[in-house]
Order: sequence, then structure tokens, then C-alpha cells
Amino acid sequence: MNPPLTGTVALVAGATRGAGRQIAVQLGAAGATVYATGRTTRDRRSEMGRPETIEETAELVTAAGGTGIAVAVDHLDPEQVRALVERIDAEQGRLDVLVNDIWGADPLITWEKPVWEQPLDAGFRTLRLAVDTHIITSHFALPLLIRRPGGLVVEIGDGTKAYNDATYRLSVFYDLAKVSVNRLGFTQAHELAPHGGTAVALTPGWLRSEAMLEHFGVTEANWRDGARTDPHFVMSETPAFVGRAVVALAADPDRHRWNGQSLDSGGLAQEYGFTDLDGTRPHWARYHDEVVAPGKPADDSGYR
Repeated sequence: MNPPLTGTVALVAGATRGAGRQIAVQLGAAGATVYATGRTTRDRRSEMGRPETIEETAELVTAAGGTGIAVAVDHLDPEQVRALVERIDAEQGRLDVLVNDIWGADPLITWEKPVWEQPLDAGFRTLRLAVDTHIITSHFALPLLIRRPGGLVVEIGDGTKAYNDATYRLSVFYDLAKVSVNRLGFTQAHELAPHGGTAVALTPGWLRSEAMLEHFGVTEANWRDGARTDPHFVMSETPAFVGRAVVALAADPDRHRWNGQSLDSGGLAQEYGFTDLDGTRPHWARYHDEVVAPGKPADDSGYR
């Protein structure tokens, strides 16, 4: 049998590392052709200063069974994004899935300081990286995506709408960035609906990205040792989990029922039955509400 996304063309904008990389890889594992974009290549690094590259991501996509194509793009530059979409059109003649995962603002965030103590230049740069990039990418990519009915847009953020609406995200700029991503999923859903398209906002749970593993001083092989620093780390998930959530949405012929909604990887795993790499289904959102928020001791029993 052919993989479920054979013939599908996807653009994962912001696929250098973390969630974006594994979304691209999991789409590849499902048979898709994936354009993986970002600013860090083997020749130069972005302001993130990290070693992961888009070429590595594309190679991982191909090794997983898909076709990975790395394209260096600064998604704040409209002309670079225009050229990217023109290339996809010329090479594939279609675009079926757009994943807006562009971020790259971690070094810019000042945590737990009020707005009057926030550095404005870094704050506004954060918003540009988190919001402007997504809008610019959709502006150029959606005319190609709506050429065929059934297109899917996934806005990747941090926190569901319900969570972000009720929670102070420790920085006015980070807060605005993540609320905006939820809203972009909602607004694009309305704009795509007349063309047979679907848009959602999607958040992972506590993501074991490359940077997060380094922060906790662990590797994927011994990640549970991170619970010595924060016991709730026992509920973290690999980036592949949210990647499989995107695959499940893209492969679902009835995905339009989610149009405009704010979704999470754990909730979709309960719906579609996919698992994380270890065979479990971590449900961070439910765990947070039932264990973290009430101040209970960390215990992932019944939440995987």
C-alpha cells in the first residue's frame, strides 16, 4: 500500500529544528514531498545561533520515505517568499499543506518583566518573527494552495486558545505572539472555507526540542533524568508527536470538521490513535489542568 500522503506537496515554513523539523520528517514518512525552509544552512546560521540546518531536515525527510527539499528563506522578506512559492508552483504545480511554524525568537525574550521594563527593539522583533512571517507566507502561498480544494493550513503555536486566553505568558510580547498564532488559524479558516480549505491552530505539549534537551542537560536517550530539575518534565513529548498530529490531519478526508479550531497534539492523538515514538499518547493539556494547575505532585500515570 502507498503511504497515506503519497503525491501530497507540503511546505513546512520554519523546519530547521524542533517541531518544524519533525513535522517535515513525519510528513515525509507518510510519503509527502516536503519543502523545508529556514534561515540556518550549512553555510550560515541565523540569530538563533544553533547548529541544526535545513539541509539536515531535508535529508531526514528523504530518509523517512518522502522527498525533502531544503530552501533557504527569510520569511520576513516578501520577495524571498514569493520566489519560494513560484518555485513550488514550477516544480510541483500544487501545494496541499502549509505549516506555518516560523519562530526563532527565543534569544529575544525577556521573561517576567512588565511592559515598561521590556526592551522594545527585541520585543517588536519577536512579533515580526512570530506573526509577520506567518502572514507573509500565507499571503504568497495560499493562492497556490486554494488552486485545488482540500488544502490544509496548520498554524503552529504554544498553547491552545483556551489556555492562552486564561494565562499570562510571562512577557507581553510572547503573550501577544502566541495569542496571535491561535487567531491566525481562526481567521484563515474563514477565508479558506469558500475554497474548500481548512485552517487550524495546533500546539504541542511540553516539547523535547533540541534546545529543551540541552537546557535540561539530557539527551533523548535519558530524557527522564530531566525530571530531577522539573518533575513535570515526565509529561514531555518528542517533536515527532506533533508531527504525527499534522499527518493525521492531512490524511483525514473529513478534516474540515476541525476548521478554525485550536487543537493540541495530545487531544488529536486521542482522536486519531497515533502515538509518540515510545508508543505512548502524552496528553499535556489534560495533565496541566488536572495536575500542574492544582499543584499536585508530578505523576504521569494515566496521562500517557
